[in-house]
Amino acid sequence: MPRLPGRGGHPHVFDTPSGEVRPVVVDEVAQLYVCGITPYDATHLGHAATYLAYDTLNRVLRDAGHRVDYVQNVTDVDDPLLERAKATGTDWRDLAESQIELYRSDMEALRIIPPEHYVGVVESIAAIAAACQRLLDEGFAYWVEATGDDSGGAPDAAPDLYFDLAAAEDLTPWHLGQESGLDRATMLVLSAERGGDPGRPGKRDPLDPLLWRAERSGEPAWDSPVGRGRPGWHVECSVIGAQHLDSPIALNGGGSDLVFPHHELSAAHSAALTGRDWSHSYSHAGMVALDGEKMSKSKGNLEFVSRLVADGVDPRAIRLTLLAHHYRADWEWTDGDLTAGVERLSRWVSWATSATGADDRVLELLRDRLSDDLDTPGALALIDSKIASGSTPSTGTIAAIDALLGIRL
Repeated sequence: MPRLPGRGGHPHVFDTPSGEVRPVVVDEVAQLYVCGITPYDATHLGHAATYLAYDTLNRVLRDAGHRVDYVQNVTDVDDPLLERAKATGTDWRDLAESQIELYRSDMEALRIIPPEHYVGVVESIAAIAAACQRLLDEGFAYWVEATGDDSGGAPDAAPDLYFDLAAAEDLTPWHLGQESGLDRATMLVLSAERGGDPGRPGKRDPLDPLLWRAERSGEPAWDSPVGRGRPGWHVECSVIGAQHLDSPIALNGGGSDLVFPHHELSAAHSAALTGRDWSHSYSHAGMVALDGEKMSKSKGNLEFVSRLVADGVDPRAIRLTLLAHHYRADWEWTDGDLTAGVERLSRWVSWATSATGADDRVLELLRDRLSDDLDTPGALALIDSKIASGSTPSTGTIAAIDALLGIRL
């Protein structure tokens, strides 16, 4: 991103656990962790909206003079990926590789600054398995026998390793509910809906999450200190994050559907592994709907960045369409939204052709809007009002739009 004169204001962002807009905590470095994709259907506009939110934060932090260390994982082995590969007759590795490449190209088209570390689960298997062994040795994990459907049809299937939430509450700073603020009844419902198995027999607590899944026939598996198998979901982020960042980090981000169980339980794993809270703040982007329902791979109601670009839509118009909605808002994608984004881009490009060297104070005003909980709708409205007033932009304003909003005019 272009360097701008002076320094912007320090960003304040909404923290889900406290329910308050608070300053992002930065020590020497602004450490960010944002949960990444499961690469079997990338990149729909819900994904794009989430990663654009944290791209905006990344830009504001850099403009404020901070060095940013940003980590994002990719869940390149997991049940949904394996199910899609089986349904389409595709090797799961080929499917993951193709979708990761598509995701990267979509992010590049949208001018989203890549993270310093983009890390897959498959390349982290050894570290995750070692962490699972540590959790077992230190009393944070236990075995659950595979019976019935849990065995995958194998009568001698090895047991699976589960995390003991009660032990984490007794022995670490973490407690259940500290990230989500949800009651137990709601947690049980969300666990069942979002990849958990609260009804599995043999667990000490229905909410205890899977750490290591023993090998099943036809599934990928790796040799490890805790047996041949593959990782559970939440532990991957705990281990990948800890490999590159020092807790407590500034902010852990992702979509609002990750509040529970993913962020809650990965924080529990992190506390058990380090003895410290994982993050100062937890930030969550809203959900984008299509045809009246949240965009979901399971429902198939998706609009893809790559499809829009292939149809001739300027990626800058897509970015402007997403920026027109506050990152925390739930909203519905419509053709009208995109039309408005295309028209806005046309107005902005035309306006930029008259730029002069005069200072028009727009940089200062943009910085104020974006440091206040990433108010991109307010920032766009500011530029729209300048255009409507007939004012001539400065070259500094055009550079600020590029650096802070990611729109190169």
